[in-house]
Amino acid sequence: MSEYTRARAWALLAEWTTSPSLIKHALAVETCTESYGAREAARLGLGGDEAAAFTEQYAIAGLLHDFDYDRHPSLEEHPFVGEKVLAEQGWPEAIRRAILAHADYSGVPRDTHLERALFACDELAGFLTACALVKPSKSIHDVEVAGVKKKMKDKAFARAVKREDIRLGAELLGLPVEEHIQNCLTALQGRAEELGLQGTPEVHP
Repeated sequence: MSEYTRARAWALLAEWTTSPSLIKHALAVETCTESYGAREAARLGLGGDEAAAFTEQYAIAGLLHDFDYDRHPSLEEHPFVGEKVLAEQGWPEAIRRAILAHADYSGVPRDTHLERALFACDELAGFLTACALVKPSKSIHDVEVAGVKKKMKDKAFARAVKREDIRLGAELLGLPVEEHIQNCLTALQGRAEELGLQGTPEVHP
């Protein structure tokens, strides 16, 4: 049993990150990335504890990908400071590499499925959250693929999100962008309450 667990990753995130929106983003990216880990474990024919351990690496990479951002938001420091801390603490190289590879400017290529999945889920998780929060219900359950694609064309909406990264992420996973959006939507909908995306029922007069 590895000592580098999701619980330990959560403790590290909580220690370094005070921004509620950044914590929510970490949880959303974790949710989407972990869902791809579960798919890949199934594709590889893994089961039981082996599948759980495999998938947990995806969850941890998603949870920790921005854990240093609150303290070190500059391009010179993020995610390099975080990766150094993780290396000093002995976290697995696969997780550290994925965290480096999610930043375009790190120079670390995305060779593994984990590295590709984390990159693919980062911008999309943020975009889907934004799509949910502009709904009258503020619920991820009311977000649909067609609406997401329409919002992607609206440059004024969630302008910080790089649309090209969403498209490239789907490509890296070998998926049509619609399927990638649906996969992440399904994952987020499955944990809507935990992520604060359950929303409120619309009140009708």
